[in-house]
Amino acid sequence: MHGRADLLEVLLGRIAAEAARHPEDTARSLIFLGDYIDRGASSRGVVERLLKDPLPGIAPAFETVRLLGNHEEALLDFLDERSDGLDWLSYGGLETLMSYGVPLKGYPDTPQRAAELRGALAGAVPPAHLAFYRACTLHHTVGDYVFVHAGVRPGVSLEKQHPADLMWIRDEFLRARQALPGKVVVHGHTICDLPQDLGHRINVDTGAFVSGRLTCLVLRGTRRQFMSTLDV
Repeated sequence: MHGRADLLEVLLGRIAAEAARHPEDTARSLIFLGDYIDRGASSRGVVERLLKDPLPGIAPAFETVRLLGNHEEALLDFLDERSDGLDWLSYGGLETLMSYGVPLKGYPDTPQRAAELRGALAGAVPPAHLAFYRACTLHHTVGDYVFVHAGVRPGVSLEKQHPADLMWIRDEFLRARQALPGKVVVHGHTICDLPQDLGHRINVDTGAFVSGRLTCLVLRGTRRQFMSTLDV
């Protein structure tokens, strides 16, 4: 969702309406695939919304799962001094800094300038937000479906997947005819114009931060249905 708190609110409303139409559902999960921050204008707003009950008043209640995206990993790497942050700042991190009210004095194009921003960001991110990022998990399985941010490395069992692949992989996973035998992989990370259901994998990343289309997948029994913020 990349900082699009406005779209998140719209889509949650549509999910709530769908849930209200199906009170017979007894086991409900709401699984977020990561990349909550960067690029859009309201990274802080997205996290603030996800810290609350996403669907208050809906019964039965949803189990909520929040996965870690590569952008959240990049933020944590910057704050924990595992990276100088220059790459992250160039592909969306600046918008996150501005969302948290960190003042920018010129573009941080050197490690020294980025280091100055690190301290400011550490002081600006609320403890609850930092705990949110650190609590995100790498994958989640429900029946025959495996949910990850980016994908999986073909031929490697889920238990042996490297975290970097789960958050960053593209070509090897996208080209594979069956990356995880016996499972359907639901992922984002790679933008497509419309959601894709290829049988063995389902991509719901429709580039919301630029397209205005934030998409979710509704699974009910054997039925698969997409909903988005641009549905009429």
